[in-house]
Amino acid sequence: MTGKRPTLMDVAEAAGVSRALVSIVMRDVPGASDATRAKVQEAARALGYRPDSRARLLRSSRTRLLGVSFSTAHAFHAEIVDAAYAGATLRGYDIALSAVANGRSEERAADSLLDLGCEALIMISPTLEEQQLAEYAARVPVVSLLRDDVGDSVDSVSSDDRAGMHLAIEHLTSLGHRSIAHVDGGEAISGPQRRAAFREEMERRGLDDRVVPGGPTEEDGLRAGRKLQEELPTAVVAFNDRCALGVWESFKAAGLRVPEDVSVLGYDDSQFARLSYVQLSSVSQDAPLLAQAAVDRAVDRLEGTTPATHLVRTPHLVARRTTGPVPG
Repeated sequence: MTGKRPTLMDVAEAAGVSRALVSIVMRDVPGASDATRAKVQEAARALGYRPDSRARLLRSSRTRLLGVSFSTAHAFHAEIVDAAYAGATLRGYDIALSAVANGRSEERAADSLLDLGCEALIMISPTLEEQQLAEYAARVPVVSLLRDDVGDSVDSVSSDDRAGMHLAIEHLTSLGHRSIAHVDGGEAISGPQRRAAFREEMERRGLDDRVVPGGPTEEDGLRAGRKLQEELPTAVVAFNDRCALGVWESFKAAGLRVPEDVSVLGYDDSQFARLSYVQLSSVSQDAPLLAQAAVDRAVDRLEGTTPATHLVRTPHLVARRTTGPVPG
């Protein structure tokens, strides 16, 4: 058998059963006794047999593939992708990935997924215009993840930014903070929404709604952190965790202590926030729940006639060591 991929017939001969019985066991459908299943599975393991998924796809009019487009610039997207695999498996589907990167547009990422035969698209933080998204939705079900202003023909699953910012400000004011600044995300997906939610929440409490231009990366946070030091607040809410880490680094470089001199709070509760030597307080969007909801919407659209739906999930706050009582 060296150099040759084991076949169903090889497994049948090793187990002493018919090829048809091996096929029944491999497809996990009724028609074989428990003893036969055990014998076939043991023979398959011994031979190193693996079902040929390409042959299965050729025999079927369906691929049961969900295409996921994501950006290599956002670490949080990787966590959603990781969770999407588990969610797809639960529904009997598989995932195909396509990255949006330098020199690779979102259109190319989506087109390559359709070329692979994906039956639906899950697009994480899509930046395409509504009309462009609608054109894809006319071909296959499309689910926008983390962005909800996508029109009526596209499903969306997003996190409630107003609720998230309320949790952030509630946490900081409960610690005595009144001078709170927001380092925004510029025009990144959710940037304008979180900026507006911050201003609304601060105004509601009669507090100064100071916003400093930022962005989604550590470098954006570093620049904003230096600007904040001109008139240091007692607490900062950053657009996301990467931005928050940049703000924190700028404070450390200036000899400021977090949280003793100034508290820093991120958004996303990404893997960076959870690192043992970081322990960044953050608003959690709960990547596994978002991913599962997006997969469910894609599968439900494929297996039924449900109309496009916009689902909004409520985030929660995770307090760690970067937020503390107001200084003095």
